[in-house]
Amino acid sequence: MSSPAIVSFLDTDLYKLTMHAAVFSNFPEANVVYKYTNRSSQFLFNQDAINWIREQLELMENLRFTDDEISYLKKAVPYLPQNYLDYLREFQLNPKDQVVFTSESSSNGSGKFNLDLLVKGKWCETILYEIPILSIVSEAYFKFVDVDWDYTGQLKQAKDKADELFQNQISFSEFGTRRRRSSKTQDIIMQGILKSIQESPEQRNKLFLGTSNVMFAKKYGVKPIGTVAHEWVMGIAAITDDYVHANKNSMDYWVNTFGPENAGLALTDTFGSDNFLKSFKPPYSDYYIGVRQDSGDPIQYAEKISKHYHDKLKLPKFSKSICFSDSLNIKKVLKYSDASLKIGLKPTFGIGTNFTNDFRRKSDPTIKSEPLNIVIKLMEVDGNHAIKISDNLGKNMGDPAVVERVKEELGYVEHHWEGGDEAHRWSN
Repeated sequence: MSSPAIVSFLDTDLYKLTMHAAVFSNFPEANVVYKYTNRSSQFLFNQDAINWIREQLELMENLRFTDDEISYLKKAVPYLPQNYLDYLREFQLNPKDQVVFTSESSSNGSGKFNLDLLVKGKWCETILYEIPILSIVSEAYFKFVDVDWDYTGQLKQAKDKADELFQNQISFSEFGTRRRRSSKTQDIIMQGILKSIQESPEQRNKLFLGTSNVMFAKKYGVKPIGTVAHEWVMGIAAITDDYVHANKNSMDYWVNTFGPENAGLALTDTFGSDNFLKSFKPPYSDYYIGVRQDSGDPIQYAEKISKHYHDKLKLPKFSKSICFSDSLNIKKVLKYSDASLKIGLKPTFGIGTNFTNDFRRKSDPTIKSEPLNIVIKLMEVDGNHAIKISDNLGKNMGDPAVVERVKEELGYVEHHWEGGDEAHRWSN
């Protein structure tokens, strides 16, 4: 048996733990099905990778929250309910019963395989699978399939990126767990960012907001950061079958669980941002410190948000934040920052894959060793289809008939933009 790639339940994004607490508090009996999707379906797996993934899934049953980790969560995320923290003391996964993992030979005759993976069970018992499984699958690909790379230059590259961000007064966080090349890579990236901070700690500590990865936040003494994922809105919509009020309902449950002062950033694009903004008025627009952009044209989105905050709600300029988190690189960050500042929004950035999976081929450094674009999304809740209709077509997910029905209900308008190629998300 291999040594485990995931050694702690904290090796996940903070929003999985906050959502876990919200599910535990509000929907403890809900049953779900999650489905893995490889948006970059040209990337196939060999038998060694499949065997290793299967071993890693089995090893997840050994994970437990330690007393030290629970004490850390109570201190670092003080709005987590005490009864949720008590629940974590006995929490464990049961992959033999909860995870269905199979592989299918590719039709192209390559001798490689497509993966099929479902997670089934109670929502509060399965929600913590997503991020570790994604990082395991990504690590497997680069451990056994694409092996034409090494760690040379990764520390310097991370530091150089952080230097450029800091020099341009960019406020950012590290969001790279789910599609990292390996846990070791993410550790190196954190070291590179912190090395950059050390050159001007007073100024740069204010600009670096933290990391979404709770384990590395704990290890390096930085803030764990994150609010909510599409899963929360998708799940509530599926449970209630009320898509017209899904955004409002999801905000109500969230605020009632954690308090208005801990609302954080609003994620607007689960059923299209136009629909979200119909519900995003006082008191919700006051509770949430800003919004997170995760699909569609980022500059058009920022302009839409500015009009909503400043023209419709009459809020003062620079009173609200906009966090960009969709397939960023440094060039895009600088462009979106300038655009946001011009229209009175405070820009922040959640940079993920460009930090933790930015590699070149060892045999030819002029060629990029391209990351996978993989996701795990809710497919069903209590037997009802769960869907997502984002701000660009490539990120839509779920049963096509339900997607079409909800689009009609909401008056959804389809958007296309030049950055919408999901198969080659980080090819440049």
